Formats: sequence, structure tokens, C-alpha cells
Amino acid sequence: MRIGLQVPSFTWREDEVSLGERFGLVAERAERAGLYSLWVMDHFFQIPMVGSSEEPMFEGWSALAYAAGRTNRIRLGTMVTGVTYRHPGILAKTVTTLDVLSTGRAYLGIGAAWNEEEHRGLGVTFPPVRERFERLEETLRIVRQMWAGDESPFEGAHYRLERPLNSPQPVQKPHPPILIGGSGERRTLRLVAQYADACNLFLREGVGQVERKLEVLRSHCEAVGRPYEEIEKTTLGTISLSRSGAQNSMTGDQLLSLLRELAEIGVQQAIFNMPNVTDPEVFTILRDEVVPRAEEL
Repeated sequence: MRIGLQVPSFTWREDEVSLGERFGLVAERAERAGLYSLWVMDHFFQIPMVGSSEEPMFEGWSALAYAAGRTNRIRLGTMVTGVTYRHPGILAKTVTTLDVLSTGRAYLGIGAAWNEEEHRGLGVTFPPVRERFERLEETLRIVRQMWAGDESPFEGAHYRLERPLNSPQPVQKPHPPILIGGSGERRTLRLVAQYADACNLFLREGVGQVERKLEVLRSHCEAVGRPYEEIEKTTLGTISLSRSGAQNSMTGDQLLSLLRELAEIGVQQAIFNMPNVTDPEVFTILRDEVVPRAEEL
């Protein structure tokens, strides 16, 4: 079992350390604790389930580039990029650049986008849901084509690329892993089966519901002739970690118990965000009590 850290909020206490330096310290501590991956949201406004729109929010790929410069091993991804935010050819170049400069540590996390407020606020077109999924499928086809070195023109319903050149190519072969976020059974999980290297399911729905969604994914894989085992299964949840387990927090042993449940249903990477992520103690607990034992699951 691998453990990842998502950082969805940059609303941290003000002290002598700047906002950027605080994020850099979080990235460094996550790597030293042995975490497998570091993720940021790809939003421009803070989202309602985390905080108010006015709270600080970094642009995702720039934040990951900064984290890459502060670390050496931890993998880096967006959880997840909205397909409407960037033209597919530019997105492929952005992810490629991160992968090359980080020596092969990038994930492309992507989804159909949903936050209408930030679209309207920044003047980004927000198509109906059906069109967003059409654009998502075309984007997946485009990035895979560019990462395969195929420069032939792409003609889709929404995008036209005369020469999808991508130079340099990513370090990771055949390409950086594509993770699709979301649990929609009819469209999202079908796209995972057809195009992605990883899925991401919300842990807040419960372990049993995650297991059911994975069975739906398995059926989509069978329908398109894709080995289910090729797809990395990941989850996203929220925890507070402490030694005492006080105030609704988890101890290291309790987190390991949850990881064991997830491993039993086939989850390979559990990604968490932590409200107390700026506390160095949580990374000590992860390093000493959780990560070494999780690797055995």
C-alpha cells in the first residue's frame, strides 16, 4: 500500500514563514516521511467544501513545479485538472515539462470539471456536462497521441490540432500515468477503463462503496478488453493524525487499520489530505509508525 498526500488548502496560520515556504516545507516533510505522492487541487478559487472562494489558492501545475524543485523522489500530480481549464495540447506540454524537470515524477490527474463559479469568475467557458465529457475524451486521446510521438493532425468535435508535436517527450515510458478522478459509473469509470492508468475514488463514500465502484470498473474493463489489473486503484480521503487520537483524530494504528481494509479490496494507493498538515509531528508519525508497515500490506 502506497500513501499519498493531497494539499487542498493554503489557509495556514501567519508567522515568520511565507505561504510559499510553508508549502515547500510540507512537500519536503512528505518526502522525508516516505510518502509516495504529493497532490494539489487544480482550482483557481477555493472550493466550497474546503473554504471560502477568497481563501488563497495556488495554480496547480506551477505549485507542483515548485514542489519538484524542493524534492527528489516524491511523485507529483493534480487531484484533478479540470478539462476545461487548458487546451489539450498545452496541457500535454505542461505535464511533459513537469515530468522532464522532475526526472519522471509527474501524474496527469484529470476530470470533467465542475466548479462553475471559478469558470464564470475568470471568464472560462463552462459547457454543459455532456460536452465536458466529450472534451475529456478528446483530451485523453490527444495527450496519448502526443506522448506516443504521433504528429498527425487531430480532428475532433471540439479540438483541431494541425501538428501535435511534443518535444521533448516525457521521461516516464510510455508516458506519465493518467489518473481520472470521479466515481460516475456510466461515463467516468468507462473512460478510466478505456484510457487511464489510474482511478481515484472518494473514501468519504465508505470502503464498501469504493469496493462496489471497483466492481463497476472491472465490468467496464471487461467490456473494452482491458486487463483490470493494469489500472492503479487510488482513493482520496480526509484524516487528522495524532499520537493520542483526541478530537476525532486517528492514531497511527487506526490509520493502518483503515489502510488494511482498503488493501483487502484492491486499493493500491490511499491519498489523504490533513487539516493539521503544517504540524511536523504528523510526518513523524507517518515516517515512524505508518509508512514502513503500510508497505507490507
